[in-house]
Amino acid sequence: MTLPAIAVRNLVKRYGDTAVLHGIDLEIPPGQVSCLIGPSGSGKSTLLRCMAFLEEATSGTITVDGEVLGFSENSNGMRERIPAATNRAIRSKIGMVFQQFNLWPHMTALGNVSEALRTVHKMSRKDAEARAMEQLVKVGLEARAGHYPSQLSGGQQQRVAIARALALKPKIMLFDEPTSSLDPELTGEVLNVMRDLAAEGMTMVVVSHEIGFAATVGSQISFLDQGRLLFSGPPSEVFGKPRHPRLEQFLDTYLDRGASMLV
Repeated sequence: MTLPAIAVRNLVKRYGDTAVLHGIDLEIPPGQVSCLIGPSGSGKSTLLRCMAFLEEATSGTITVDGEVLGFSENSNGMRERIPAATNRAIRSKIGMVFQQFNLWPHMTALGNVSEALRTVHKMSRKDAEARAMEQLVKVGLEARAGHYPSQLSGGQQQRVAIARALALKPKIMLFDEPTSSLDPELTGEVLNVMRDLAAEGMTMVVVSHEIGFAATVGSQISFLDQGRLLFSGPPSEVFGKPRHPRLEQFLDTYLDRGASMLV
């Protein structure tokens, strides 16, 4: 039996007295694209950040390739922190791309992609830049390797951010609304790179309002609303008619009517 790439079990996240996630149970299959959709404020990004251990869940567990990340939990609900070295090893399997590009303004595209290879992985400049260039080729930016972020479009900057994450050779890529700050033309650039990664069999979890992308590229669609996972399944089940009433309402009020027509 194949282990899920990520397994989320009864995950709860609170900020003070406010519960943001309510008992989420979700499995991310390996080698496929899982999309998290839902209205703004439904907890999608918080769930993604918990998967990357950028946020600590209040209770529940997350496993990556069968290894517990962050905290284990016994049958009595007592939590025990996983050793830091183990957490680092598990987290190294995960790459993440954010809404904002977060590139170093004083470094070229090549420098941005190679920096972590040199400082974290202690690679030589030559080897780090060679691997960085491979990833810039993958995202179609080899001709912009010597350009600084201010000389790149938003779509190009996001593609550099994707190359930076890929350079660390993660097994799983998490995308937190990677096109939300881009105009439609530049959005296409980034989505095409993500389609290529999907075609290569990269395990991906994508938080996105790009419903057309989710319907055509996603193999698993999970719909969150008010911190609860209402349902999860293949696009044919999630978007097939008759749809779940809450999803129908979500799509009816969704701004991109063209995207909703795709499903």
